[in-house]
Amino acid sequence: MEADTREKTEVEQRSYSIGDLAAAFDITPRSIRFYEDEGLLSPERAGLTRIYSHRDRARLALICRGKRLGFSLAEIKEFLDLYDREHGQVEQMSYFLGRARSRRAALETQLVDVQQTIEDLKGIEDEITTFLKREGALPEG
Repeated sequence: MEADTREKTEVEQRSYSIGDLAAAFDITPRSIRFYEDEGLLSPERAGLTRIYSHRDRARLALICRGKRLGFSLAEIKEFLDLYDREHGQVEQMSYFLGRARSRRAALETQLVDVQQTIEDLKGIEDEITTFLKREGALPEG
């Protein structure tokens, strides 16, 4: 039990440089500094050097995932801020569930629109191909 506690404490106390995080998440240090400027990350400082904690790393993972899922930085910030409140995880998860459902619904609507557009374009291609073949301007095949 003591070894588990010590290992957890060591992981939580591990620090990361901006380069470590940039490499781990395949983003630029500039992006990380931008997230810091937006209040999404708050590393400690040793002079001019930023020192990112395990918590900062976890927050960056959530930021990257949120961006990949199409959430705005404002939405991601709201989500992260909820985590810091008392009972934050329940409130955070409830909030995120609603946002995820809304995002999924929007993407499903877009998917239907894209599928319809593809079908429309296929129809146009077929009509043009038939016309060009009939006029001898497109070889058979």
